[in-house]
Amino acid sequence: MQFDIGHPVNLPFVLPSRKTPMLLRRSFAVRLAECFSMADFAQKRRMMVDNQLRTYDVTSRALLTAMDEVPREVFVPAAERELAYSDRAVPLAEQGEGHGRELMTAMTFARLAQAAVVTPEDKVLVVSAGTGYAAAVLSRLAGEVFALESDAALCAKAEKTLAGIGAEVTVAAGDPAAGLPASAPYDMILIDGAFETEPTNLLAQLAPGGRLVGVRGAGRSAAVVVIRRSGDDFGEEFVTNAAAPVVEAFRKPKAFVF
Repeated sequence: MQFDIGHPVNLPFVLPSRKTPMLLRRSFAVRLAECFSMADFAQKRRMMVDNQLRTYDVTSRALLTAMDEVPREVFVPAAERELAYSDRAVPLAEQGEGHGRELMTAMTFARLAQAAVVTPEDKVLVVSAGTGYAAAVLSRLAGEVFALESDAALCAKAEKTLAGIGAEVTVAAGDPAAGLPASAPYDMILIDGAFETEPTNLLAQLAPGGRLVGVRGAGRSAAVVVIRRSGDDFGEEFVTNAAAPVVEAFRKPKAFVF
């Protein structure tokens, strides 16, 4: 059945009648609320794409389509879902879990993904993958995607959430700085956050001609960069200034002050 609330909403069930038992009516009410909630998030997702991405030079049609289709709200706690499509970083876990980790803004992620120029032939590794949003989007663009996460709770959530939306992603637990050498080499590695120290092990796991994308640095000087491998040499390209939460494994040690 289809309702129209400014845009059509398909209901995956039949409306109850007066003869329907009360328990089934209540179940229907819950499912109806869920359907309208899904429609609301779909509208917010479209607004995110149109207002946050298209207007800031994100032009890749494949990427825009993927971000319009992947439900960003399911990758954050229920209490934070209303903020899933705002232009700010969103907590990835309830208090006490995930070590204060956050989902980077959609605009920063889109700039990273666009700079990576992902193709259907690419094998991709997402480092510090959190609950799996970046991996979910990239799974619609690449041939094979691996997601590496160090936090056990977030890793478990990533596996469950990715499976729930049908994303074909291999999730692995491990140290982000060490990478995932067992499945290397990779055509593209995306650090899902900022890095202050050199990701030496990750660069070594790039295939010839492969590239690593991430946000280098913190604060106002942070920038989206692409590091490309050519033999044993690496070249770095500045893309744009952007900010992202720093991945702990790549945080610069604090200088000792006398």
